[in-house]
Amino acid sequence: MDGMTFMISVPQVETLPLEMDAHGAIRVGKTRVTLDTVIEAFNDGATAEEIVQQYPTLLLADVYSVIGYYLRRREEVEAYLRQREQKAEQVRHENEARFSPVGIRERLLARRKNQTESG
Repeated sequence: MDGMTFMISVPQVETLPLEMDAHGAIRVGKTRVTLDTVIEAFNDGATAEEIVQQYPTLLLADVYSVIGYYLRRREEVEAYLRQREQKAEQVRHENEARFSPVGIRERLLARRKNQTESG
């Protein structure tokens, strides 16, 4: 270099842009986009820029922060994702037990037919 000195001030450490909602889902920034969604897109090969294009409410800096967090704490995040998948499977089973999907198409078509005939 030509003898010039550059001073870089190191800002305070920023907090991670993740918040857990009332249902236990971790959301990115102030959006409704979940950590699950961002990590799935990243693992499918999407870049941070592509993720923001898909989910325009996200900030690019937040997506980079979340991906960095995931890469540093992969085991912890993967455990959270597995737990969320198990919970989703449990809810799916409970819903199917309460509301059998068998014959649903026929019931919906019959309902539509009745509505058009009476309306």
